[in-house]
Amino acid sequence: MSAPAVIGGDDEALAVAADLAADFRQAAAERDAVRRLPHAELERLSASGLLGVNVPAEFGGADVRAETLAEVFRLLATADASLAQIPQSHFVYVNVLRRQGTHEQQKFFFGEVLRGRRFGNAQSEAGTKHVQDIRTRLARRPDGSYVLDGVKHYSTGALFAHWIPVLARADDDSLHVAYVPRDAPGLTVVDDWDGMGQRTTASGTVRLESVPVPADRVVPHHLTFQGPQLHGAVAQLLHAAIDAGIASGALAEAADFVRTKSRPWFESGFETAAEDPLLVQRFGELDLRVRTAQALLREAARTVDAARDDLTDHSAAEASIAVAAAKVTAAEAAVEIGSALFEVAGTRAALDSLGLHRHWRDARTHTLHDPARWKVQHIGRYLLNGTRPPRHGLL
Repeated sequence: MSAPAVIGGDDEALAVAADLAADFRQAAAERDAVRRLPHAELERLSASGLLGVNVPAEFGGADVRAETLAEVFRLLATADASLAQIPQSHFVYVNVLRRQGTHEQQKFFFGEVLRGRRFGNAQSEAGTKHVQDIRTRLARRPDGSYVLDGVKHYSTGALFAHWIPVLARADDDSLHVAYVPRDAPGLTVVDDWDGMGQRTTASGTVRLESVPVPADRVVPHHLTFQGPQLHGAVAQLLHAAIDAGIASGALAEAADFVRTKSRPWFESGFETAAEDPLLVQRFGELDLRVRTAQALLREAARTVDAARDDLTDHSAAEASIAVAAAKVTAAEAAVEIGSALFEVAGTRAALDSLGLHRHWRDARTHTLHDPARWKVQHIGRYLLNGTRPPRHGLL
């Protein structure tokens, strides 16, 4: 791999993301239709330098604001929700190192990131009691190293990764992250993802059979949640950005379709569909949904940035609540607009060959990541009773 570009700051990161999104948009429908995995596109993403923008400045990164990172993800998702989702865990696990990695771990792994190396994830498990019931084991050897055993599902990014962060429990049941090379002995990535949406994320299975892990590749993730933290808020902010991007991309494609391909309904009396006052009204309503989602996303990101500058129990709670509000709103907008696209574009829009249904499928699939109803609960409890949201990675 040739050395990637080094992005110098927030404005450059946004410009690079906008250029990549414009290119990635061109073949997004075709990639989805034939499930062509985006290996080449991810190499371009690595080469662009975007994957290093949240590396701290002291290690050579741009250390961009959360507001910038959210907008990068939103821009990419307007073009291709799968491509936007694949690196989400990459940034999350860079943040894990920022908070809990030793200086030597940070120096090594941030160097890897700035060289274009990608982090995947092996986090969720199927068949367990709930999402926090992690049964993958990180057993300590007499020499101080570890060995990993377990099976992970929904491992977005793992197939394309150079390093796979694995969430596992140590002998005392404390939660750790082991950073494992993609080609480690005993580690197998299975491309068995068959979701109706986000088809090219390759969010399949990772099998871990006596995988050796040196001691200096393990980070004590359980310590992340023992004080005020933004781990969950940042992770969820990126999910919210993806949903906002899906909504924006779907609306833009619907508008273009109506302007260029739709026929007017004969009762309207107009020459073009775009002049139909009923369609104008509906597009106005949908645009309000998108604008609201984007505004709450910006507000949430700025709240995260403010909390990062002055991290307390209060500022962390404010960030989590703001992100929860953005996530709920963006998820609703993405699902609604992905479906309304057909309502406003008409019968022809349902042709499978056009691939317009990918927006709804991507939205419906991605918004299942974690239930919005629990975010609404936490928002209500915080407003009425001042109850701070719990410290975990999903809020």
